[in-house]
Amino acid sequence: MSEKQDFTRAEQVRLRREQESTKRMERIVKQVTRPAPAVKTRARQNAASKRKPVQNARRRYQIVMPVARDEIRSFSIPRPRFGMRAVSLTLVTILGTLLYLVYNLSYFRVVQAQITGNQILSSEELNAVVNVSGQPIFTLRPEDLETRLRLNYPELVFVDVTVSLPNLVSVKVVERHPVVRWEQAGVYTWISEDGVAFRPRGEIAELISVAAVSAPNGAASVSDPLNPVPFISPEWVLALKGLAGHVPPGMSILYDAKYGFGWNDPRGWSVYFGTSANDVELKMRVYESMVNSLTQRGIRPALINVTYPTAPYYRMSQ
Repeated sequence: MSEKQDFTRAEQVRLRREQESTKRMERIVKQVTRPAPAVKTRARQNAASKRKPVQNARRRYQIVMPVARDEIRSFSIPRPRFGMRAVSLTLVTILGTLLYLVYNLSYFRVVQAQITGNQILSSEELNAVVNVSGQPIFTLRPEDLETRLRLNYPELVFVDVTVSLPNLVSVKVVERHPVVRWEQAGVYTWISEDGVAFRPRGEIAELISVAAVSAPNGAASVSDPLNPVPFISPEWVLALKGLAGHVPPGMSILYDAKYGFGWNDPRGWSVYFGTSANDVELKMRVYESMVNSLTQRGIRPALINVTYPTAPYYRMSQ
């Protein structure tokens, strides 16, 4: 009898525990399967007010299912691995594409150079020598363009070339201005202040006209290979400028390698003053004194030489 009662109590305890466990699981399932309340913001409220109600809309539920520990397995997403070859190939592809675009897009090709500072030379002439039309901007070197211009045009004493993106080439030049018109053997050239000769472009009345019966002596060489060798020395240009104010009207200055610069005096003789720029005014006073003295004595010379003002002389015609 006591054993039956003990068995009955044990059964009752076991049944009660099973019932409590079942009720606990039912409560957990109800809590988990309950839909979470939506958090409404102003934007969502406005959108919800405008949104039409959807019929037969399905609700989503998140359910936690009891899983045994031995059934839980972890997994990971494999990360892509980039080796050095892949990185190098990517870089080469990008650089190749950039180079192709740089060399082929018209956006980086020069139309023509913008020339400033030129007065004698035309922009068309300078652009023809620079020859940058249609060239990619990245292939141009300012030093090469400057050298090309200075070697082709002795008229240019200074050249500055700047290259800038996307396709701009600016050329600033400083030109030599003619001072002397040198004529020899039926042709003439222009000569600048520093003695450099260059191709004439028309006629300028203000130039000092020189008619040469012989070629000038060689001028000194220059240290800069881009500077042209002077046709005459700068001192000769100064001497011509000093004599130009004393030349009789309508006469040109003569040049003779033996006597230097002079002219044919309308009174019937030739006069020469050498090639030195020193003492030009003194030479002119000595010359006028000699002419007055010879005229008073009735002497008509063929040549008067005042190269050395301290030792002038005259020569009679033979």
